[in-house]
Amino acid sequence: MGQKDTTVTILGQATKLPQSPEEATLERVPNPHRDTAYVARFAAPEFTSLCPVTGQPDFAHLVIDYVPRDWLVESKSLKLYLGSFRNHGAFHEDCTIAIGKRLVALLDPQYLRIGGYWYPRGGMPIDVFWQTGKLPEGVWLPDQGVAPYRGRG
Repeated sequence: MGQKDTTVTILGQATKLPQSPEEATLERVPNPHRDTAYVARFAAPEFTSLCPVTGQPDFAHLVIDYVPRDWLVESKSLKLYLGSFRNHGAFHEDCTIAIGKRLVALLDPQYLRIGGYWYPRGGMPIDVFWQTGKLPEGVWLPDQGVAPYRGRG
C-alpha cells in the first residue's frame, strides 16, 4: 500500500456526528515512523450503541491497539466514527468486530486487537475480543487495563 490518500477533510473543521457507522468517514494519515514497530492505543471508555431488539442504550469501554504499517488512523475521524454508534442498533459482538474490521480495511496494520468491555445487559456483562495479524517480535504490548466487571462487590 503506497503513500496516497493523505487528504484529511475532518480535522480542523466543524463536524456533525454521523447518524450511523455507514455514514461515518474514517480517515488516515501517513505514519511518520514506518521504520519502527510500535503500538498505538485508543481507549473509548464511554462508547454507546443501542440494543437492536429493545432500543435501550448499551455501554462499553473499548480499547484498540494496533501496530501500524504505512498509515495511522486520524483520531478525530475515529472519535466521530465511534460516536456514530450512539444511534446504531447492533449486538455487542457485531459492534466490536465491525469496528476492528473497518480499521483493518482502512489501515492494513501489522497487528490490531480490540477489546470490547461491555457493561451488563440483563445482569450479564459481555466482553468481546478480536485480533488480526501477528505482533512483531520485541514490541511492547501492555495489558488493556480494563478490570473484569465485578458489580458493586
